[in-house]
Amino acid sequence: MGRFVFRLPDIGEGIAEAEIVAWHVKVGDRIEEDGRLADLMTDKATVEMESPVAGKVLELAGEVGDVVAIGTPLVVLETEGDMGEEPAPTAPVVPVVEERTKAAPEVSARPSTDTGRADLEVETPGVAPSSSPPPEPARPEPVEGHSPLAKVLASPAVRQRAKELGIDLAQVRPAEGGRIRHADLDAFVSYSGEKGYAPAGPGGRDETIKIVGLRRRIAENMAASKRNIPHFSYVEECDATDLEKLRADLNASRPAGPKLTLLPLLIAAVCRALPGFPMLNARYDDEANVVTRHGAVHMGVATMTEAGLMVPVIRDAQAKNLWQLAAEILRLSEAARTASAKAEELSGSTFTITSLGPLGGIASTPVINRPEVAILAPNRIVERPMFVPDGMGGERIGKRKLMNLSISCDHRVVDGYDAAAFVQEVKRLIETPVLLLTD
Repeated sequence: MGRFVFRLPDIGEGIAEAEIVAWHVKVGDRIEEDGRLADLMTDKATVEMESPVAGKVLELAGEVGDVVAIGTPLVVLETEGDMGEEPAPTAPVVPVVEERTKAAPEVSARPSTDTGRADLEVETPGVAPSSSPPPEPARPEPVEGHSPLAKVLASPAVRQRAKELGIDLAQVRPAEGGRIRHADLDAFVSYSGEKGYAPAGPGGRDETIKIVGLRRRIAENMAASKRNIPHFSYVEECDATDLEKLRADLNASRPAGPKLTLLPLLIAAVCRALPGFPMLNARYDDEANVVTRHGAVHMGVATMTEAGLMVPVIRDAQAKNLWQLAAEILRLSEAARTASAKAEELSGSTFTITSLGPLGGIASTPVINRPEVAILAPNRIVERPMFVPDGMGGERIGKRKLMNLSISCDHRVVDGYDAAAFVQEVKRLIETPVLLLTD
């Protein structure tokens, strides 16, 4: 017997350390070659570590939430022969998920992927093995229209994990590329409720969850934003009746392609208003005491994913028409939720919109996406009676669709008057939406 020391390899991009966000083994476990050891998060990405050799786990570097330096021992294994230490890699480890931020909430949905290994065919159910394997849990019936004898592609780690969970890989639909990844297994478990993963009913046990990884980074970023930025908020009501009618007419005139939601129209209104208020389309470096006012609007769109809040960025939003904005919102939100967004698509925003859609409430006080200086939150549209012109110089009571706009600003940079004047200009554009279609 020998000992094999697996040191945390160079992950690339000048990273000096990584946080342990999940262990997939414990001391005493036996792991096969290419078995899943741990998930680690850096400032740039989340990476999955696989064992280069088979052996028994003797030591682990620490607990979930601990930070490990590059080059230090991560796992010590007992092997059949003396294999020494893991040699330095010839190339950086492939990241599982690209950079993700909320000023920087960095991430997306549950991270995982293979590490560049060749595709392997998975044994399919119904084929008798050459030796008697241990009994496996009962597997679900094949989904309609999906042959259990189809060839399935997955890495050895994914195959092993599926076996441990009792999941028939023929039942799992890969999200992209035809290759099943760990994220596909997570989605299958979440939506099927198999293997006891269904949510606990009333009277379930209390659960203690350690805040690590993305959740901890979100917490740190939010705390830093509230601690360092003197927020103030302003709320204004606007009549969105004509805006909603314009949206319905535009959708009816273009049945093909993405449908317009309210968000592209609001982004267009904000982009029209910002040139008159350059201090709101800005980023503040509070260490250097420098404010950078941006000519282009790089619009951050706060997006909720299973892993936490992310802010994908629409570059040069002021140069896009409504249909281009709708398509970009759809593309970026999907990329954020499937962990396929690129690093440059998740950073560099100059102004952010955050919306809870129909859950938007009456008013809100959103937290600024640092180092930006302002964030806008449209609230829920409600129908209320209000006085409207009757066309004969008088007024009548009519049913209108009303919506509040809530803005939070950095009072070190933005004065209350400027914030109020900006929102009033956005209101004017919303209430006269034909202006959004003019050059």
